[in-house]
Amino acid sequence: MLPSSYYPSGEHFKLASHDELSKFLAETERRAYKQALFAIRNEHVALDIVQDSMLKLAEKYGNKPVNELPMLFQRILQNTIRDHCRRQKVRSRWVSLMSSLIPQHEEAEYEPLDTLQDDDNNSQGLAPDASFEQSQLIALIEEALIVLPARQREAFLLRYWEDMDTTETAAIMGCTEGSVKTHCSRATHSLAAILRKKGVHLP
Repeated sequence: MLPSSYYPSGEHFKLASHDELSKFLAETERRAYKQALFAIRNEHVALDIVQDSMLKLAEKYGNKPVNELPMLFQRILQNTIRDHCRRQKVRSRWVSLMSSLIPQHEEAEYEPLDTLQDDDNNSQGLAPDASFEQSQLIALIEEALIVLPARQREAFLLRYWEDMDTTETAAIMGCTEGSVKTHCSRATHSLAAILRKKGVHLP
């Protein structure tokens, strides 16, 4: 039986020891932090991303050959950065969506997302206070979603969380695109009303 460090190519690869893994992470941490900081522009978040990436590498790939660690870590780091950016983009859209609700839009098929600008960098580089306030608002929105009718909640999440367009959402829900817009419109108005009752005053 071939040893675990033996590969079919005929070459022997030395698996990383605990000390070697620790040394690699120590040498990589500073460069990884700068890389994350350039992408996220938030010191605390960048540090969290690097630490999460290092933990994932140690947990999932700590027994890999030493020479594979740099590529594996970069893959994990980039995926973690992308995941964070996607979550922030979606959350920023939720906040903008709630803020876009204005009284004159009473027609059933009005969909606020149609009026929003989609900016991938809109939520990056937030000041700590602004980021905290946004997180609080998102938590309130998530709580409010629970009380929505099932179809409204489904349409809202597919459109604004999964970032699907109206056609894709209609296909998944088995309804017309007009129905999707109606569900989304009612959901956003209901959410805005719930937030107002909780003392959240949207601009």
